[in-house]
Amino acid sequence: MITEATMQVLKNFATINPNIVIEEGNMIQTISEAKNVVSKSIVDVEFPKTFGIFDLNEFLAVLNLIDKPELKFTDNYVTVCDSVGRTNIKYYYSDLDVLTRPTSKVIAPEGDVKFTLDRETLSKVRRAAGVLGHNEVSVSCIDNTVCLTVSDKSDSTSNAYSIAVDGTYNEEQFNFVFNINNLKMIEGDYDVSISQKLISHFVNRSSKIEYWVALEKTSTYGE
Repeated sequence: MITEATMQVLKNFATINPNIVIEEGNMIQTISEAKNVVSKSIVDVEFPKTFGIFDLNEFLAVLNLIDKPELKFTDNYVTVCDSVGRTNIKYYYSDLDVLTRPTSKVIAPEGDVKFTLDRETLSKVRRAAGVLGHNEVSVSCIDNTVCLTVSDKSDSTSNAYSIAVDGTYNEEQFNFVFNINNLKMIEGDYDVSISQKLISHFVNRSSKIEYWVALEKTSTYGE
């Protein structure tokens, strides 16, 4: 049976990429079409074979048609059924060659800035971006404290929202910039590490899911 926890991970992955290749085993991963967001998660379901889904949202909608869906895999399709066998849905796999998936393991360099991002802070940052109409959030040092700032860097007079977080950093000056649309993390608390090589790593504190997010090229370090 596919669990609610695994369903939540798949729903989150659908926001990163609408298609997915699910590998044999209990680790699922995805990568955005732009290749700037990668995520992987250890889930509580063991998949017996590798298969591809072209429209993950459609597949999730199919699963929601059945209470406590069970999956039976064949070579060409998966049968989604209920516990008593009264309802069955045949869902065909997609050709793996037309799907986007990570082709190598992501190895994030050592972080130059590290901080804790709890769910409340992440929610506030997202809401601030929506209210102010900005699409970037920067991580910088303000008064010797790591802060997240939502603003329009192209407009020095734009309204800005800043919030301090618990973090550490080297003595170098930094201004790491994210596109807010790339922060597609599932709800939770995260340990975040950002490298001057413009790659970040988000590790969920309570579940086995993590994300690697590329920063914007306008980011600066040591300048």
